[in-house]
Amino acid sequence: MQNVLKIILQRLALGLLTLLVVSIVIFIAVNLLPGDFAELILGQAATPESVASIRRDLGLDQSMVTRYFSWLGGMVTGDLGTSFAQLNFQTNLGGTGGKTVAEQIAPRFANTMFLASVTAMIAVPLAVTLGILAALYRNTVFDRVANIATLSSISSPEFFMAYILILFLAVLNPIFPSLSNIYEGMTFGEKLEKTMLPALTLTLVVTAHMMRMTRAAIISLLASPYIEMARLKGISPMRVIVKHALPNALAPIINVIALNLAYLITGVVVVEVVFVYPGIGQLFVDSVKIRDIPVVQACCLIFAAAYILLNLMADILSILSNPRLRHPK
Repeated sequence: MQNVLKIILQRLALGLLTLLVVSIVIFIAVNLLPGDFAELILGQAATPESVASIRRDLGLDQSMVTRYFSWLGGMVTGDLGTSFAQLNFQTNLGGTGGKTVAEQIAPRFANTMFLASVTAMIAVPLAVTLGILAALYRNTVFDRVANIATLSSISSPEFFMAYILILFLAVLNPIFPSLSNIYEGMTFGEKLEKTMLPALTLTLVVTAHMMRMTRAAIISLLASPYIEMARLKGISPMRVIVKHALPNALAPIINVIALNLAYLITGVVVVEVVFVYPGIGQLFVDSVKIRDIPVVQACCLIFAAAYILLNLMADILSILSNPRLRHPK
């Protein structure tokens, strides 16, 4: 067990180091974006003096190194800063008041997590079930159709799948609303109805990876001696797969599920924009347009942290599901 704990601590340390490196890349990349918020907010009335004044009040006149460590210190203490777009500019001499980045991101992140949760509840059981059935009936018509359907969905751009679903499920057959304009105060049922189309779009995108990995992991174990012994005992094929093969195939399945769950949080930008879903992806796009640097940096760091955290969870669960690591000889 000490060996497992040591590996987990190493993974956690590596995750923190990776997040630190990613934060540097995010900060540099965001600050290299073309355009300037001060010039954007002043418009045609911008003068060198007024631009310099706003940049000074926002701290944009400081060196990049100083601003990075100031931003990193705020991140560590939970202070994400203040959104530039929410500042109140008066007489072109800097800004006062305004919402903090955390206040702006919190409801949007909750919406994205709701969308990701709904998608996961649909996609994970569906993908694992299809993978088990494809392994059980491999090389049959069902196997081929399942592979063609999932590969076709993953090969198509997200916006294309979104518009196809809008056409068939919102225009020709008005089952779900085409716009996911959710807001505070909606009932759970109303929120779920508004979220279904983006959730179905993401389901079509992520199901193929999980389904094919489940199928491949189970098929690779079907030739194992203990599986052959179970078959010789007369155990039904479905029970052989579910009770004997699936538990030993959990490690690669968990990894691919975690990767796709990470995608549901970090890769929702296109889907949220298409459906006008008020999530963190939509906020990220809007903030890039107006060069709201604190919000863009915070969104990027949240995406990176979610991706790294879910990968760490996948590693840890894979380690805990491996009896050779839990009980070394």
